[in-house]
Amino acid sequence: MKYLSKNWLKIFVPALIAFSTLSVASGFADYQPAPAYEETTEASSYVTMRDGVKLAISVVRPAKNGKPVDGKFPVIWHHTLSISREARDGTGGFISALHAIPTLAKHGYVVVQVARRGNGQSFGVMRGYHDRNEAFDAYEMTQWLAEQPWSDGNVGVYGCSNTGDAAMHAMSVQPPALKAVFAGCFSWHKFDAFRRGAIFAQWGTGPARTIEDDMAIPPVDGDEDKKLLEQAAQEHQLATPLLQMWSELPFRDSWSKTMGSRFWSEGSVADYKDQVARSGIPLYIMGGWFDELRDQGLITLLNVPGSRAIFGPWQHCRNDDFPLLDEIHRFFDTHLKGLETGLNQEPPLHYFVMEGSENGHWASSSTWPVEGVDFKAFAMTDSGLKTDSQAGGTLDQQFDVKFEQNCPGEKISSRSQPCSIHEEGIHITSEPLLHAIEVTGHPKVTVNLSTNRNDANLFAYLEDVAPDGSVTVITEGRLKASMRKTDSAPWLMPEGTPWHRWYKEDQLLLTANEPVELTFAMMPTSRVFAANHKIQVTFTGSDYRERLRDDAGHAQTIRLTSPSSGTAVLMLPVAGN
Repeated sequence: MKYLSKNWLKIFVPALIAFSTLSVASGFADYQPAPAYEETTEASSYVTMRDGVKLAISVVRPAKNGKPVDGKFPVIWHHTLSISREARDGTGGFISALHAIPTLAKHGYVVVQVARRGNGQSFGVMRGYHDRNEAFDAYEMTQWLAEQPWSDGNVGVYGCSNTGDAAMHAMSVQPPALKAVFAGCFSWHKFDAFRRGAIFAQWGTGPARTIEDDMAIPPVDGDEDKKLLEQAAQEHQLATPLLQMWSELPFRDSWSKTMGSRFWSEGSVADYKDQVARSGIPLYIMGGWFDELRDQGLITLLNVPGSRAIFGPWQHCRNDDFPLLDEIHRFFDTHLKGLETGLNQEPPLHYFVMEGSENGHWASSSTWPVEGVDFKAFAMTDSGLKTDSQAGGTLDQQFDVKFEQNCPGEKISSRSQPCSIHEEGIHITSEPLLHAIEVTGHPKVTVNLSTNRNDANLFAYLEDVAPDGSVTVITEGRLKASMRKTDSAPWLMPEGTPWHRWYKEDQLLLTANEPVELTFAMMPTSRVFAANHKIQVTFTGSDYRERLRDDAGHAQTIRLTSPSSGTAVLMLPVAGN
């Protein structure tokens, strides 16, 4: 992916105000108060939980002359997988802003890493993936941190990806001392993340660590011989086998024998949405337009009153050259120190509108979907993608599914935007655009599918075709045909976005070669298609990010046709006229 230019900050920060849909208030991407302290100290130890399990913590405090300064400070903590961390400068590299948060101790914070039970230096057994044991640990740890002699009683929590989910679960148990949450790239409902489209994703089965892995990490202070670390590592081996657990849960209402629960519910923040909403805790959501979980953050924005969000041209938990650490600092200064930073005078959503491979501008909105965006229908026909859905023409194309496919010459994370597969599936392409159009929101498609088997996975990719013929995937969607039934969502969804319940009773297997109508959403995006570029939709029956690909040689053919109700349609959320 691009958008990694080191000139990004120099080019775009001065342009934030000029190019915004709404004026971006002073302070966004430009919050750099001078540090109050030049030094920090770090010490680690164990804290005993209610059931006797000892969790490892590492505490970074402001210091002077090598010693922690006296006084009480707000606390920021991270419910992570190990108290070991890699410090970075916050301006580049994978999850760099989160790695750099301990440097906020120089600004008058105590920053704490807590290894979750069954992970890192902590004792205990990891049960599932964000079970309620961990949530209750978060409650207990938050209150414990608030009561320490170096704490002023105001506590914030942060995280991204796995630890972003942990931060949201901390919010769900409503600790009285928890005053702010910064969470990135997490799941609102785990089924919609791990089995989006009811298709099993190729990630989320770790951490799975050996005793040797655990013994290689630094121990807590005083355990230099690693005897305690070895005891903890032995306990870790009793953790839930995650692949086994997920495999038991093909439907949203599936029961896991391994867990003894309907774990999609137990482990999903969405099932505690009322508690999260009642908490009143300020929430700042971070996401990226190339991240596999970006829809989850925007759905959370709709369902948590008072929350705010930032979405940039980033992959999973990355911020590239954007000064995200400054924005995190501003958020915690606002809610843990009560400082006036301008944050609360800004619209709740900052998002990057991508223009080409490296350009774009920041915009702001008080709503999602943003105001001034309307769905425009594009007919998918054998003669191409028509900008007028009434232009006539039908769709009737078929292709053989190739299950063994990958990105040619590229190594792309299973949690990131896919590459364009030129030789696979079918491609439906528009004529060159007469003028640029901005697509901001959740595209969706409606098409009939038939196949020679009783089920099929359908993947749809929205692509930008440049005048030189190069193709860029902008966003994508997926759906298992047998799980096509739509329903009313039990939480707020972006207007016009179809929702699927995906219960076992909703499964409708196909009859060979008989068409069924599919309607499903693509992941959200914000992208300008330039004049003279073409819009393209590509359909395939497999994706390299899919875990249970049928690569055993069972031949499958998929036929896509216009629905009996009319036209096969791509609906694009187009901004302006």
